[in-house]
Amino acid sequence: MAIINYASNERDLLARLMRAEAVGEGDLGMLMVGDVVINRALANCLTFNNVRTITDVIYQNPGGFSGVDSPLFFSNPTTIERNLADRVLRGEYYYPATNALWFYAPASGESCKSTWWDQYNTGRYKNHCFYAPAPGVCPEIR
Repeated sequence: MAIINYASNERDLLARLMRAEAVGEGDLGMLMVGDVVINRALANCLTFNNVRTITDVIYQNPGGFSGVDSPLFFSNPTTIERNLADRVLRGEYYYPATNALWFYAPASGESCKSTWWDQYNTGRYKNHCFYAPAPGVCPEIR
């Protein structure tokens, strides 16, 4: 059972974004990107008040994802990538993306900033730093 409502084509959209943003970080990195997408769709706070669908989240402007400009985003997802998207849609969460609404990749050799967009660093996985709001700011996020 999915934790958010989604149209059938949105699963593929999510899988494509997960690949475009984190294919070099393996399955776990792609799952964490998916967690951020789902968190934004669930959040009713900050800059995510009017985004409720996967499509809204991915194409939000400003605030969407740079991966939509990657050539990796435009081809159909593989079965494995669809299965990863299904796992996120069923509610699987992975630390440090558990409550994260943002992530970015710092320059090579740089550490994660302690805050980003006024949110707190929850940790790093490979080349992505993850950021979540302070407790209670976005109560919809688990």
